[in-house]
Amino acid sequence: MAKLIAEMEIDAVTMELPDTKTVRLKWPEGYTHDFKTGQFITVYWPDTPTYKRAYSLSSCALDRGFYEVTIKRDGKMGTRIVDWAKPGDKLFVIPPVGKFLPAYDKHLICIAGGSGVTPFRGFVREATRSGLNTKITILYSVRTTNDIIFNAEFRELEQQNPNFNFYVTCTRLAVEDPWTGRRGRINAEWVKEHIHDLSNTVFYACGPNELVEATESLVIEELKVPKEQMKTEKWG
Repeated sequence: MAKLIAEMEIDAVTMELPDTKTVRLKWPEGYTHDFKTGQFITVYWPDTPTYKRAYSLSSCALDRGFYEVTIKRDGKMGTRIVDWAKPGDKLFVIPPVGKFLPAYDKHLICIAGGSGVTPFRGFVREATRSGLNTKITILYSVRTTNDIIFNAEFRELEQQNPNFNFYVTCTRLAVEDPWTGRRGRINAEWVKEHIHDLSNTVFYACGPNELVEATESLVIEELKVPKEQMKTEKWG
């Protein structure tokens, strides 16, 4: 069956950080597609149809009528979107696919670096709006406090959802920085603090290859978690 590729207009853009933009792509009239939170879409510009990039949805399956992706200034596509994409522009969109899906009957420990946090926004949005009892813990590694994507939204979701916790660790802060939170890389000790029932926990890792591979080693080799309880999404 052929993929339903559709041309979609950019309905809104939001600068999350100076180098990170959320783009809302409006579904054209008559378009509908059943998809799952955690999947990704593939996009390309009308003038460069051979150059395509895949981006995880930062919206969730309950968001109908549009897709949202949150993109960092990286490579040709990321740079063009962050620096130039504006409402009214159009992109071709290949519908969502992928298996990086939330297991809402488990405790989700979501480990992210940089823009790898974007699919977890969808996880938490869906669980919160659906009133699920799913426990979700995000462990997020950034260089400095200026690199935290969705900080305000995640803090708001923490207030709305007692089962959700958002924790940040900074790896490159100056000693004199007033940040009172955690510093340093994600390690086994920090992850272990958040495990309450290992057999009912699923670990997710998303972001740069280096972070995802280090997390796989940490979870599977150091913490001895079965491989089937680990899901990863590598972003090159």
